[in-house]
Amino acid sequence: MAADLHGDVLDDLGSRIAQGLLRPGHVLTLAQLEQEYSASRTVVREAVRVLESIRMLSSRRRVGITVLPRDQWNELDPQLIQWNLRGRHRQQQLESLMELRVAVEPMAARLAARRATPQQRTELQRLAEELGDLGRRGRALDDAYLQADIDYHTLLLTASGNPLLAALQVPVREVLLGRTRLGLHPPIPAAGTLEDHLRVAVDIGAGDADAAERHSRSHLLGVLGELRPGDEGSPTVG
Repeated sequence: MAADLHGDVLDDLGSRIAQGLLRPGHVLTLAQLEQEYSASRTVVREAVRVLESIRMLSSRRRVGITVLPRDQWNELDPQLIQWNLRGRHRQQQLESLMELRVAVEPMAARLAARRATPQQRTELQRLAEELGDLGRRGRALDDAYLQADIDYHTLLLTASGNPLLAALQVPVREVLLGRTRLGLHPPIPAAGTLEDHLRVAVDIGAGDADAAERHSRSHLLGVLGELRPGDEGSPTVG
């Protein structure tokens, strides 16, 4: 029960800060939060500690618990990404993460074409084919499609052999999960999405670094364009 209450306090308080309901500079106290959430000091303290680790809050004696400016937050934290996707910063979160992916995934694809193991190359193509099969059958909202999509992009980043690029699998996973849970993914992916996944996998399998980077960038730029406000089509993060 205590663990559940801790999660409830953390989720609500983190979401309120992420949505701007508690502005930067706003000062809280443990006593105030205990009363507001009808929670023990231990539960409140644990929630505050997590938000401090994300750099959303700062605690100082005789000052209290202060909400920090957004530019100090750890924007790659998976919980913060979830809060952003559920609130008024959803569009900004989708675009920002997509811009990051445009910057790094083509390089990951290039490196994977050079460094991936034979097993990784085979598995990447298998996952691309599974996505194609499920997507063409209108099953892009199924858990199986979501898992294959997550596994594909996780493997692509990991196969780069660069641990910093591989670490981006966490925020990428969260946005893929979030867009499906929030109904932002169509039952049939946008035209070309399935083919692009397979094309990049084939390039990596063939060891063609230039083609893998080029096709990955072209695909991701297309998806980014779909996310822009006013563009036609549904937001589909591929």
